Amino acid sequence: MRVKVREVTPDDRKAGLYEHMLGKTGIVENVYNEAEIAVRLDLAGLDDVQRAVHTEATRRMRDKFVEQASEDAKKSLSKDELEFVPNFVVLVRASDLEKV
Repeated sequence: MRVKVREVTPDDRKAGLYEHMLGKTGIVENVYNEAEIAVRLDLAGLDDVQRAVHTEATRRMRDKFVEQASEDAKKSLSKDELEFVPNFVVLVRASDLEKV
């Protein structure tokens, strides 16, 4: 799915649709209702600023996990599990999505 590219109105901003979401592609993860559809964005499609924000958030999440997990818990996890990559999920309206 792709978030439609269109002009963002003041009402869109109040509802949480912003320019940085437009044109992004991803997979629908959950449909709560017509106004709240969770879309997991393709990380490869993020722009430089979004990628930097996601990278920093990932680093902080990993650091927090390592600080809070017990040694036994850390030992039981693989390297891939310790180097997890979190999803980038946005909520959009059904009317703002199009199939690709």
